[in-house]
Amino acid sequence: MSKKRLNEKRLHYHHRKKKRHEPEIPLSERLLAFLSRQKEPLPLAAVCGGLGLPEQERNLVKEALGVLEKAGQISRNGQRWQLAAQRDLLRARLSLTSKGFGFAVLDGNVARQQKDVFIPASGLNGAGHGDTVLVRMIGSSSSRPEGEVVEIEKRAYTHLCGVYVGGRSMGEVTPDSDKLPFTVRVKRSESMDAEDGMAVLVEVLDYGTPQRQPLGRVVEVLGLPDSVPVQLRMAVQQFDLPRVFPPEVEEEVAALVPLTELDKGRRDLRHLRHVTIDGATAKDFDDAVCVQKTQQGYRLFVSIADVSHYVRPGTALDREAYQRGTSVYLPNMVLPMLPERLSNDLCSLVPDQDRPAFTAILDFDEQGRRTGAKFAKSLILSHCRFTYDTVNELIYLRDKAARQKYKAHLPMLEKAKELAALLAEQRSRRGSLGFTIPEADIRLEGTKIASVSRLKRNQAHLLVEEFMLAANEAVAEELDKAEMPVLFRVHENPDPEKVRDFIATAAAMGVELPKHSIGPAWFAEVLAKTKGSPAEYVVNNLLLRTMQRARYTPENLGHFGLAAEYYLHFTSPIRRYPDLIAHRVLQNLLTKKKTAPVLSEGETLEAAGGFLSGRERTAVETERDAQARLAVLFLRERLMEEFDAVISGVTSFGLFVELVDCLISGAVPVKDMKDDWYRHDSTGHQLLGERTGRRYRLGDLIRVRLVQVDALSRKLTFAVAA
Repeated sequence: MSKKRLNEKRLHYHHRKKKRHEPEIPLSERLLAFLSRQKEPLPLAAVCGGLGLPEQERNLVKEALGVLEKAGQISRNGQRWQLAAQRDLLRARLSLTSKGFGFAVLDGNVARQQKDVFIPASGLNGAGHGDTVLVRMIGSSSSRPEGEVVEIEKRAYTHLCGVYVGGRSMGEVTPDSDKLPFTVRVKRSESMDAEDGMAVLVEVLDYGTPQRQPLGRVVEVLGLPDSVPVQLRMAVQQFDLPRVFPPEVEEEVAALVPLTELDKGRRDLRHLRHVTIDGATAKDFDDAVCVQKTQQGYRLFVSIADVSHYVRPGTALDREAYQRGTSVYLPNMVLPMLPERLSNDLCSLVPDQDRPAFTAILDFDEQGRRTGAKFAKSLILSHCRFTYDTVNELIYLRDKAARQKYKAHLPMLEKAKELAALLAEQRSRRGSLGFTIPEADIRLEGTKIASVSRLKRNQAHLLVEEFMLAANEAVAEELDKAEMPVLFRVHENPDPEKVRDFIATAAAMGVELPKHSIGPAWFAEVLAKTKGSPAEYVVNNLLLRTMQRARYTPENLGHFGLAAEYYLHFTSPIRRYPDLIAHRVLQNLLTKKKTAPVLSEGETLEAAGGFLSGRERTAVETERDAQARLAVLFLRERLMEEFDAVISGVTSFGLFVELVDCLISGAVPVKDMKDDWYRHDSTGHQLLGERTGRRYRLGDLIRVRLVQVDALSRKLTFAVAA
């Protein structure tokens, strides 16, 4: 037997009462988990008793404890055992790379004080990508802290997707992520007769050991892995997102009674010409606006779907919405935070239907400065469902046919246009940043990808954004000054080291930078200087990388990007849980019920802030993963085609490029650039040809040819076109 590890048979203990398909947990992991919960050292008998192990397993447990002690994971005081240096352990989520090592992404407040911890392959101790682990610090490497996994608290994957290949008695499933560098063995009898090459969903029954592959069983045959629906399903499964609502939630929703008449304390605003302005394919309308001209300036009504009327704290519906945290939007698919009866019906501000709302009534002077704010539960009527394109045609392009068709709405929309311009000017003056990061627009026709292009934004998008920002700021200021605990949306100051790196990079690109002190106004001026120039795309991306990630927290730390002292999310409670919290808190303020619950029992705002920030990150990662999958499907039949691209990154091993027309990313390996020997100039962010003097610099436009598509890693390889 190895001195470092028990053999496979003895390291795993499978409890006799364990359900047939429940994964085996190694004895070492069970010991670490048990000891991590103890406040004092325990004797061997207490350890065995705590794990529910019979007397005959005593020697096995003792030997396992000895192995863990030698590994430094537990310590012994006489004949009593405890977790080693428990006070130094950090909880984290493990993020593996395709090269076998990983990083521990720390939880909570620790994550803001310390960089992610590097975990070498030798320090993983059986942990996999996405697992929740306890990490012990063991030193530093290249100025980054280094650690090792001490305990696996929770496995990220009980189910995973992959491609099945059968054998005589045992088949294998290869996960469709290069961050899961293993295969899962599947008995022939547990394969659901999957054919070779089919995408399947497999349940992990036994996570295995470093010497033995995991064991699983196929629970669903998904279909051919090169189809759009299967790839989207695999993206959803990879991030373990729920696709259906539990029966108890559906029962609660079915019992809800629509509110169509004024109830106590609700203001009747149905006479106002509210309209909704959304994308052409939107079905959940959670905001409506109306603008009036006043003697002092303008009055803006921002009416938001009153989700809090239907979703009450502590209900099964509320708990499920909290766990989801946010809706996830994928091409031709939405994983909603709320069931469809709520998101697309009872709460949705559909036209010509009375709907309960929460209205922010904001007054502005002739310069667009806010002079007053009131808030009320309301009953409204949307007079029209507009799309961004239609509003853009009406008041910005002034299309005659459109203006004739919607002439009854023109007076209100023209006032909205005036106010939005004033609000944008006020934000610009205070230094609010206007990033112009294009997004990909993936259009499907049936199960085929019809096109991948730049998402088109127009001035109507900006009009709606100005009104939503104004409402969010007003609610945040009202609640903060009233000292009402709530979740703020904060965006802290950029990392100074990253700002210095950006300044050096921009200088190398020839970008002229402002001379005054660095703050929101400085960033805004940099963006303004490069707007419309070839460097705009790269500068926007580089500046964005200097920024800290926006997050939810009960502490009001301001919003750097918006140059706002007060900010939270209030305007999208159908699709974001923090907005629902803001509604409940604001209602408590208005009704003077400051102690009424806004979360389910046992939840705190501090914990909710961290959890909901995490759910938001998961949604973003899912959307990016789905886009990468579909990009591979879109381009796999276009090998050797040429595309215009912008150089978005320069490294010693090659160029990163982004295709101009469809925003799909890939790489040009320097080893494949055969026309010259290229030297990496890190200061100038460029590759220089030693013989030809040819230069490839960050932000340059080049022509590339697609030469390889790797479906597993979702990586595209290009070559510079001749």
